[in-house]
Amino acid sequence: MERYESAREMALALRPDQPVYCFHPQVLAADAKAFIQAFPGKTAYAVKTNGEPFVLKALAGVGIDCFDVASPAEFAAVRAVAPKAEMLYMHPVKAQSDIRLALETYRIRTLSLDHEDEVAKILRIVRALDLDPGDITLFVRIATKGHAAYELSKKFGAAPGHAVELLQRIDRIGFKCGLCFHVGSQIEEAETYERALASADWVRSRAGVDLVGLDVGGGFPATYGHDPRRKAPQVPTTAELIGQLKSDLEEWGFSDMPIVAEPGRAICARSISLVVRVLLKKGRRLYINDGIWASLSDSWTGKITLPARHIPDPARKRRAGDADKIVPFKVCGATCDSVDILSRPFWLPETVDTGDWIEIGHIGAYSLALRTHFNGFYPDTIVEVERPFDEPGKPAVSFASIETMAD
Repeated sequence: MERYESAREMALALRPDQPVYCFHPQVLAADAKAFIQAFPGKTAYAVKTNGEPFVLKALAGVGIDCFDVASPAEFAAVRAVAPKAEMLYMHPVKAQSDIRLALETYRIRTLSLDHEDEVAKILRIVRALDLDPGDITLFVRIATKGHAAYELSKKFGAAPGHAVELLQRIDRIGFKCGLCFHVGSQIEEAETYERALASADWVRSRAGVDLVGLDVGGGFPATYGHDPRRKAPQVPTTAELIGQLKSDLEEWGFSDMPIVAEPGRAICARSISLVVRVLLKKGRRLYINDGIWASLSDSWTGKITLPARHIPDPARKRRAGDADKIVPFKVCGATCDSVDILSRPFWLPETVDTGDWIEIGHIGAYSLALRTHFNGFYPDTIVEVERPFDEPGKPAVSFASIETMAD
């Protein structure tokens, strides 16, 4: 992986016509350590967020020794970089062949479910392999409600009464029992966890079985941009959320129980930025060489305003407009699909033009994981960059930088 001091240095040196991911390893390390130190339990990094080998290896190097996995490909990715790491198979709905692979080949001993058919599938494999159910922990996932960019309980989670029945069933079989929930991705209010804990307490009190753990899932938000004409959204920080969560765990009587979290965005979002090139400026529209079918689908579906910085091409000597005036540009992707238009604008200097580059910050979460080969576009160039996108003391980039960061 080539190394540069800044994204601007890389852009001017390589003059890339294809998108380039800029990996900031020191940012990833800092955010991972901060979460581990603040959270009162086990940190299981959610591999789905960004399962690139260089990310997983870096996380293992700073102390992440547990990973939330959802598929055989994720099992293999973790094992390749962290052979001794613990893996939690927390996808509630699984293929029977994948369950066998997890139990037999990867020796995973923690799984989640939200339906009795999943119990039957797991039990069938456990008996076929002659395993002791007492060595396996099954977390029953309960449905929750809250405000988040992505509501996961629309798809997963047992109703409280159903969760009681599931706990009692797996306890009778001899499995260890746990409770879990996932409040969604990029949550918007701290009270979301408190409501989920209230449901968990209701289930626990009625199930009457011993619980060996509580998994509070993910949801811890990342910092993105905002419309500068409006007040910045009051999204709670990870530190604030964890502080509130500690208080809520105490209030609902879970503080003495082993706790697990599955953070993704909060750990990896800030660690990668993306340098794209402006293929065409058409009024207040910018056509770039990336889009929703590549690195930017999360910003589209989650309606996220991405922070962006202008890197002007020094070869362009004349520019129209005011370099100090920040304006919104509608952003169109590289494909020939008319849907390939971001739902939120980039806020950039009025002088941005064809041939310039734009550094898009905080896209470490889901950008690489969700890219496709649609229309033949597939960004895959990665470099290491020393300077963080939002380096302290440099121009503010909450939505855009008026001046390009100098070297």
